[in-house]
Amino acid sequence: MPVYNKLVRDKILEIIEADGLKYNARILEPKELLVEVKAKMIEEAKEFHGTDNVQESIEELADILELVHTAINALDVSYDELEAIRGQKKAKRGGFEKAIYLIDVEDK
Repeated sequence: MPVYNKLVRDKILEIIEADGLKYNARILEPKELLVEVKAKMIEEAKEFHGTDNVQESIEELADILELVHTAINALDVSYDELEAIRGQKKAKRGGFEKAIYLIDVEDK
């Protein structure tokens, strides 16, 4: 019996049942949810890192975006608030559009 011990999408249990399989699952407490969202985000980021084509990349990014929505909901923050903070950080430190890859910085 495979053991997963991880956050899964809402309809996964229905899919498992439709396959005629049994499972053990539980609903996470709010504090647990944020911990598991962070772990799942790392998992999805690694999967994104390992993609070989545009379609796979987009699918993994969609998973990451879904986790972002779950995280901000758990933190009781709106997407607009998140976007405002992103904009502030971009205005102050820039984005990543220029694709700058820093090699090193000379010591003082």
